[in-house]
Amino acid sequence: MIRNFGFALPPFAYWSPEEFRVNAASARHLIDARCGWDITDYGAGNFDKMGLFLFTLRNGILSDLQGGGGMCYAEKLLISRRDQLSPIHTHVIKAEDIINRGGADLVVELYGSDDDGNCAEDRGGQVMCDGILRDYGPGEKLVLKPGESVTLRPGDWHAFWGEGGDVLIGEVSTVNDDETDNVFREPIGRFASIEEDVAPKHLLVSDYAERLI
Repeated sequence: MIRNFGFALPPFAYWSPEEFRVNAASARHLIDARCGWDITDYGAGNFDKMGLFLFTLRNGILSDLQGGGGMCYAEKLLISRRDQLSPIHTHVIKAEDIINRGGADLVVELYGSDDDGNCAEDRGGQVMCDGILRDYGPGEKLVLKPGESVTLRPGDWHAFWGEGGDVLIGEVSTVNDDETDNVFREPIGRFASIEEDVAPKHLLVSDYAERLI
């Protein structure tokens, strides 16, 4: 699907686990920044209904972001299947552009924050769509066609899914930390628990701590 929309993944995407181990010293940044393959069902055990595929192409360094200069950015590709929900969440640090890179429509459901930073079902806010500022109401659903984008800041609670088919999504953001910077409205998990029944062809970012460090 990625190739069909004109994107090519970097060489490390195709490393076997053994190649990753051999290259671990020189690829330390990839490991520490958790670049690579990721897949989640948010702990719900029903990937077709609630889940997401991700590949982190590049990711910056939190100390650079805190210092105000350097590698302060990240980029991902995501695939949201038809009607496959990525549930309502926000971020504490990360601002992000969510871009429909191709496929079906991408629906983004939005809520604002209350005075304590929690998801407010009676509050909206403001976002930029392709650089144009617009207001949104609580629970408003933006429909992004291929090529369209929305800029989300911390405090913009959002969920998204593909409507009418699968969607290739681009994410361009400040430094990404999926372990600590995802705040979900419901008590769910960011990473899936996987029962391995065959040897992995490629490692997931959640494998790095056990298999490479």
